[in-house]
Amino acid sequence: MLNVALAKGRLADSCADIFIKCGIRAEVLKEETRKLVLETPDKLFRFFFVKPADVPTYVEYGIADIGVVGKDTLLEAGADLYEMLDLRFEKCKLCVAGFPDAKEKLRGGHLRVATKYVNTAKKLFLSRGEDAEIIKLNGSIELAPLTGLADVIFDIVQSGGTLRANGLVVLEEVFDISARLIANKVSLKTKPAILSLIREIGNHIGDGR
Repeated sequence: MLNVALAKGRLADSCADIFIKCGIRAEVLKEETRKLVLETPDKLFRFFFVKPADVPTYVEYGIADIGVVGKDTLLEAGADLYEMLDLRFEKCKLCVAGFPDAKEKLRGGHLRVATKYVNTAKKLFLSRGEDAEIIKLNGSIELAPLTGLADVIFDIVQSGGTLRANGLVVLEEVFDISARLIANKVSLKTKPAILSLIREIGNHIGDGR
C-alpha cells in the first residue's frame, strides 16, 4: 500500500482526476466525507487529508510515501524529500507587490516586507544582499502596505484582483508556483511502485521525467 498526503479541496479533486487516468481507483477522493483517511477499494492506496503546510512534514517523516503540495509550501518548508514532478495545475506566482512607487525601495535601503512565507522571503532577500525586515502575517497580507506596516508584500498572486482593488501592483514575479508531486527518500528506494506511478503520471501530463 502506498500512503499519499493531500490537502482537501480543489487540489485533491485535481489529484483524483490524474490518479484515475493512471488506473488508480481514486474515486474515493471525490466523496463528500469528514474522514481524514481514505483507502481505494483494492487497498493499494491510502490517502491522508492534512493541512497544505503539513504535507511536506508527513512525507519527510515517512508517514506518507508521496504527497502533492504547492511549490510555495515546498519552498517554505525546506523539508528533506524529493520533488519529483510539476503537475501543472494550481498555477500562480509568488510575487513582491506594493504601491507603484515602492519599486524605488527595492534593492536599495531598508525594506519592510510582510509575508506568511517568512523562510522563503529571508532566503530571497539575503541572497540579494538586501536589507530587508521580514514581518510575519497570517492573513490579509495586502493590508500591510495600506496601513504602513510594510513597504511591500511577498505573497501568492493569481488573478491580481485583490491587489488592484487596493491600489497595489506586482513589482516583481519571483517564483512560478504549481502543484508538485513529492516523495519520501526512503520510500522511493524501497517501493518500486512509486517510480512506476511517477512515470505514468508524467506521461499523462506530458512530462516523461
